[in-house]
Amino acid sequence: IEGVLLLVEYLLFQLLVLFTASGVALITIGALQYSTYSQIGTFAGSGLSKIAIVLIAVGAVIALVSILGHCGAFLNNSTMVSCFICILIIIILLEIFTGAAFYIFRSRMNSGINTQARAAVYEYSPKNRHAINRIQEKFSCCGADTYTDWSRSVGWGNHEAVPDSCCPEKREGCGHDKDKAHKKGCISAIKLFLLKNLVWVGGVCIALGITEVFGVIVGVCLCLNIKRKNYENV
Repeated sequence: IEGVLLLVEYLLFQLLVLFTASGVALITIGALQYSTYSQIGTFAGSGLSKIAIVLIAVGAVIALVSILGHCGAFLNNSTMVSCFICILIIIILLEIFTGAAFYIFRSRMNSGINTQARAAVYEYSPKNRHAINRIQEKFSCCGADTYTDWSRSVGWGNHEAVPDSCCPEKREGCGHDKDKAHKKGCISAIKLFLLKNLVWVGGVCIALGITEVFGVIVGVCLCLNIKRKNYENV
């Protein structure tokens, strides 16, 4: 019994290390991309600005849960291990529901980005100008669908030019030469950026999900072994 308990504890510790690493990875991705997501949210919909916050929150919860699992395994405390298992099951269910909701509503999100970005360029309101210019500089893009969007913008007064943030090499007045401005729109650039980030996040979540399932199985085994050992010691 003692050997089995040690083996199960060892497996759980290895899985908990992976949990912690996954949590830290999500926190890092969210923290590094927070400012970019905030600017994207201003440009293409406020919902997108919350992505980084969600990643940081999920990463923090996973890291805290892994600490609970570490304590339970280290102290051979069946109550703590049981709490760890229950929280892990809830996390797995939430991940499944979130993935399903994202898949179902992805077309609506796609059209929402298109609508918001076109409206942002068309209005070019003073409060959003800095974020729009930062997005155009960061993603080397111009306008929503293409650089000609600025010729129809009511907030942008000079329809014979584009904002200087559209220029490959930004300098004052460079937007008057539209032929040298970036031609691709920011919608496609933003979607490509989000796709690349989702691939990374998706990879981490898939690995995390597989690890969580094994974590539940190993956690149940550990909990049963701890209870059996405690019963034998009575």
